[in-house]
Amino acid sequence: MEDSKTAGKSIRCRAAVARKAGEPLSIEELMVAPPESGEVRIRVICSSLCNSDVAFWKMKDPPGYFPRILGHECFGVVESIGENVSEVTVGDAVIPVFMADCGECRDCISSKSNLCSNFPFEVVPWMHRDQKSRFTDLNGETLHHFLHISSFSEYTVVDTVHIVKVDSKIPPDRGCLLSCGATGVGAALKIANVEAGSTVAIFGLGAVGLAVSEGSRLCGAKRIIGVDVNEEKYEIAKKFGVTDFINSRTCGDKSVSQVILEMTDGGADYCFECVGMASLVHEAFACCRKGWGKTVVLGVDRPGSNLTLPSGEVLMSGKTLTGRLFGGLKPKTDVPMLVKRYLDKELELDKFVTHEVKFEDINKAFELLTEGKSLRSIIWMDQNI
Repeated sequence: MEDSKTAGKSIRCRAAVARKAGEPLSIEELMVAPPESGEVRIRVICSSLCNSDVAFWKMKDPPGYFPRILGHECFGVVESIGENVSEVTVGDAVIPVFMADCGECRDCISSKSNLCSNFPFEVVPWMHRDQKSRFTDLNGETLHHFLHISSFSEYTVVDTVHIVKVDSKIPPDRGCLLSCGATGVGAALKIANVEAGSTVAIFGLGAVGLAVSEGSRLCGAKRIIGVDVNEEKYEIAKKFGVTDFINSRTCGDKSVSQVILEMTDGGADYCFECVGMASLVHEAFACCRKGWGKTVVLGVDRPGSNLTLPSGEVLMSGKTLTGRLFGGLKPKTDVPMLVKRYLDKELELDKFVTHEVKFEDINKAFELLTEGKSLRSIIWMDQNI
């Protein structure tokens, strides 16, 4: 059990604070307030670094807010709980997830949606219920939250709608990957529902694209085609089940979609766009198999970007175009399912981790990711690790 002597009191601890866009994070001491009603305070054991953290770290205008505590993939232990909290208790192992799951609204009750109506997804710099922060620096200045988690702090306060209690047998440095890194796996399992023996095309072989491949492998896909501009990614992608590779810069006079149509005798059964570019969504949709092909959009495009598809093609092709945050996973039920699949040695999470750093070296993790040298870096909070 965790020591709950600090329950109801503010905790002084360290956090990595983003003060200005694009500038190195500073390790500072700060105060973390006790949880309010419906909230828990957790001791963060480790975090992993996601491209979304980097994107918002660079963002100069809203929804980029500063000073801010970033981080949204982590594993922790409940230190204390606020009023009206019954689903977790002090000492429970938990994985925070940026998607809310209240368990009460029409969407959360339904198996068809993971978009909570009571706590809709928003990139806001405060807590859900009172629109305030639980962080202040030692000068009393408010520090903003990030995606309702802010895991680059030794302690953080998270609403229970974002907390998933999990089997403590999963190693923290693997469990934290399921906070957001499960998006691609979920998209293959739940949104596309990839079938055994099918053909999959993945546009973008970053962490999300490789997670799609891992999920497609679990589903029994026979052929997984990876598309990227970096030839070196193919060797890495093979470990995740990718069977074929296309360098989109070396297709000559043909488009990527034409190449895939020829390779697959009519198109891939499932296509995934994992970069965030409207042009790639068009390419993915173009090389989906007519009659039943499905294109799933997972990449986050720039604000204001639009798709332009011929209405006649949409009508006559019989294809499906869809997208879903967090790969359609319902946090409270699907994250524990993925934990079990990892513990049963079905889901292979180990190969996603390429680096590990101490908390004091968190800026090194940012450098590795921005330079394209890592998939996931694990950031350990305990300075003795």
